[in-house]
Amino acid sequence: MLIPQPRSRVDGVGTFTLDERTRVAADPAAEPVAQYLQQVLRASTRLPLLGAGGVTDVPVVALRIATDPEGLPAGPGGDRSEAFRLEVTTDGVVVTGGAPAGVFYGVQALLQLLPADVYRRGRVRTDGWVLPATVVEDAPAFAWRGVMLDVARHFRTKAEVLRLVDQLAVHRINRLHFHLTEDQGWRIEIKKYPRLTEVGSWRTESQVGAHVPDADGTLRVAGYDGRPHGGSYTQDDIREIVAYAEDRFVTVVPEIETPGHVRAALAAYPELGVHPERDLDVWTEWGIAHDVLNAEDSTVQFFRDVFDEVVALFPSEYIGLGGDECPKDQWEEDPRIQERIRELGLHDEEQLQAWIVGQLAAHLESHGRRAFGWDEILEGGTLSPSATVVSWRGLQGAVTAARRGHDVISTPDDQVYLDYRQSDLPNEPIPVSIVLTLDDVYAFDPVPTSLTDEERAHVIGGQANMWTEHVDTVRRLDYQLFPRVVALSEALWSADVAGPRDVADFRRRLEEHLARLDALGVEYRHESGPRPWEERPGVPGRPHSREERAAYIDAITANIADGAPAQ
Repeated sequence: MLIPQPRSRVDGVGTFTLDERTRVAADPAAEPVAQYLQQVLRASTRLPLLGAGGVTDVPVVALRIATDPEGLPAGPGGDRSEAFRLEVTTDGVVVTGGAPAGVFYGVQALLQLLPADVYRRGRVRTDGWVLPATVVEDAPAFAWRGVMLDVARHFRTKAEVLRLVDQLAVHRINRLHFHLTEDQGWRIEIKKYPRLTEVGSWRTESQVGAHVPDADGTLRVAGYDGRPHGGSYTQDDIREIVAYAEDRFVTVVPEIETPGHVRAALAAYPELGVHPERDLDVWTEWGIAHDVLNAEDSTVQFFRDVFDEVVALFPSEYIGLGGDECPKDQWEEDPRIQERIRELGLHDEEQLQAWIVGQLAAHLESHGRRAFGWDEILEGGTLSPSATVVSWRGLQGAVTAARRGHDVISTPDDQVYLDYRQSDLPNEPIPVSIVLTLDDVYAFDPVPTSLTDEERAHVIGGQANMWTEHVDTVRRLDYQLFPRVVALSEALWSADVAGPRDVADFRRRLEEHLARLDALGVEYRHESGPRPWEERPGVPGRPHSREERAAYIDAITANIADGAPAQ
């Protein structure tokens, strides 16, 4: 009942029991993984599980780095760093990984062989820690297996973020895309510009539900909650989150939005905007604010300074700079912006956006990092060859980017946007967009079928996105994420390496896996639908049909159509 489904599993005869005599031995490079395993097991079993040291003739759980990784299954591009071999005999357990990450994922498979109570943080059983004799060999299909968490619309505390990291690690998700800034809030301390959090991290109230039409068809906010909302992470908080995730082989990838979705920054520093004379507040609505950055050299330098501090906090190779959903009306109407376009020798506002993105991408490259942005960064100009494209408006961006030689992270909204509603039931809480079921997520394939083998190599993986306009508690976060993240984990780890996807078999294994989620304290959505306390009666959503969604996406992706040259 392993999830993700392994490439190979061969069961043997007999069992191995963890007891008071069991010791944990590890190669020096795998010692952090041994500490993680001891931490998990001691909490639920109360067994000492001491390091083996010089002890002999005792049952051992051995964690090893492969001396010859070629003996392990190959992952993407032939990489074996995340590959592992787990062997359980009647005498003990050996986990061999191509690198510490592989050992860690072998440990995750080992834990799944034990009763689900192993995931509890206190002892509820006194025995029964029995492992079946087996040999499991496995490696991931994709290098980037991610979940994006939006903490700008609704803030999640440090403790809640660490909890999510644990949940992702259990499912072999290795990227947490940390969406830190938006129109509705700025969540990361920048020491050079303290007002970003002093002013930009809180708003006076929040929109409740979606916009609804008036009698004349004009959309308006249905209502507000009248309650201030805010929060931010100090730089020490960020360091702690990054280190905690690193110990669980989850890379935290930050994103700072530019040049749109910046109203919280403009509330703190109005001089960054097109209309510095306006006194803006942090936006209390959902949607896309029309207040955007100006294009002055001082504004670009401001964000270079921001990224300097971000780069110092996050060791991730990739740093997000947004680039999506930037309204152009203020630029079109402002004389200074039009003058600036001429000064820079640009043709139009699309090229101005590309210029801003290019300036910041080049600055990240000067730090030895790679910029990544949403698929709008394909529009308006020549994109840096090192830039990575996050394709969200379907997979058209992935096709165009791969054909232009850019690496791609696929996150099509119609397959892996986990804020989308999960059924057509009338009591689904604040229903958003199309129905996106567990089976839909399980069917996710990050690689567009139209790509050649050479182009397919540019698709480094995929992720699911968790936008939080309507997700204001950690309980609702659990409801939206799980069990769909479980399906995502298998889609990105196993792909088709173990044969064609069998959703019926996945659901059979999921039934047992739900007990693990229960032990982890995850309040997942039940197949029968929302429980009474999960409903939000009277709060309007914005449900769409797939036909409506398709028409909308077609309209907004015309500039990145397959084969279209850069403007």
